[in-house]
Amino acid sequence: MSDRDTIAKVMKATRIAILTYEDEQGRLVSTPMGTQDFEDPGTVWFITEADSDKVAAITARPRVNVAYASDEGWVSLSGNASLNRDRAKLEELWDASASAFMSGGPEDPNSALLEVNGDTAQLWESPGKIGMLVQMAKGLVSQDKPADDSDAPVVTL
Repeated sequence: MSDRDTIAKVMKATRIAILTYEDEQGRLVSTPMGTQDFEDPGTVWFITEADSDKVAAITARPRVNVAYASDEGWVSLSGNASLNRDRAKLEELWDASASAFMSGGPEDPNSALLEVNGDTAQLWESPGKIGMLVQMAKGLVSQDKPADDSDAPVVTL
């Protein structure tokens, strides 16, 4: 199994991810977010309310981190987030769990998507396997060294 496949496996097995962003005062804030299905670990979708403080903060400072943990390991995904109002995508991703946490349904104009486009992901496999730093750039493979000079291989996706 490739590093990318392992990253996707950990992410898919995690029901609740932790999204970290900077609030309007520059403080780091972490919040649980329901993990939605995704086709590629470099693009992650969450259902959110467009008028939330979280969305306002992310609009001003789009750099985010999303942490995943499952029996397979841990993934730390870093990238940029943006509000997405694609109604078809929202309806595709909407499920019973979204209805439990949202004040309106998929037709509500305040219901929207938070799209995270990952740049890098760090992977720690369970138990006792080495960490990987994975560069997210869909479709390519590289053997470049990681920016932090560790011996973990970097894979560009």
